[in-house]
Amino acid sequence: MFEAFMTLHRGLPRQGPGSDATTRHLLSLAGPLPHRPRVLDLGCGPGRVSLLLAAEYDAQVTAVDLYEPFLAELRSAAEARGLGGSIRTVEGDMGELPFPDGSFDLVWAESSAYSIGFDTALDRWRRLVAPGGALVVTECEWTSDEPSTGARAFWDRHYALRGRAENTAAAVSAGYVVLGVYEQPESDWDEYYGPLAARADAADPATPGMEQALAATREEIAVRAEHGTEYGYTGYVLRPAAVLS
Repeated sequence: MFEAFMTLHRGLPRQGPGSDATTRHLLSLAGPLPHRPRVLDLGCGPGRVSLLLAAEYDAQVTAVDLYEPFLAELRSAAEARGLGGSIRTVEGDMGELPFPDGSFDLVWAESSAYSIGFDTALDRWRRLVAPGGALVVTECEWTSDEPSTGARAFWDRHYALRGRAENTAAAVSAGYVVLGVYEQPESDWDEYYGPLAARADAADPATPGMEQALAATREEIAVRAEHGTEYGYTGYVLRPAAVLS
C-alpha cells in the first residue's frame, strides 16, 4: 500500500496543502535572509519549496526526504531550471539528521513534521538553526473549539491534533520565540487535493495495494469536504530563543 500511495503522489505539484504565495508570506515573517542563505528543506518531496528558494532567494538548499523517487524528481527539475548547483538532495530520516549545530539560516518543514510529531520536530531541529536564523514549520491543527465527532473519528486514527494555543505553548516551551503564525487559506488545500483527486480517478485499482491507497485518499478528501472548517494547516515561524538577535 505504501508504494501504491507514493505512486499516486509522484509527479504531483504538491504533497500537502500549500502554495507559492504561502511560502513567500511565511518567508516574509521570518525576516530578511542573509546573502545566499543556507536552507534545510525537510520532507521536501519533489521540492516545490526548494526550487522556489533556490530561484528567488539564491539559496543553497539541502533537501531531505526518505523517498528517493521524489529526490530524483527534484534533481531533474533543478537541472532543467539551471539550479543543479544550488540544490543537493539527501535521502534520510528527518528525525535523525547528521548536520552540525547551527548549519542552516532557515530550516523549512512544510506538511512533514507530523511524521515524527510536532514536539519531537521542535526539539530535534532547534540545534540546526544558525544564530539569527528561523524554523518554519506547518502543522495541522484544530480550528474549532469543539470539533465534531466525525472529524475526531478520522483524525484520532491518524494524528492527534491540538489547537493553536497548545501548539504555540509547545513552541515556547521548546525554547522558541514565535515570530509569526499564519493559517493557510482554503485555496492551499485545493491546490493539493485538486490534482490528487484527478490522479486518483485515473489510477488503476488493480495495481497491487492501489485499492487500499485509493480508499484512504478518497476518505481524506471527503473528510476535508465535510469538516474543513474544523481543522487546517497553520504555519509557525520560530526563532530559537538562545540565538534571538
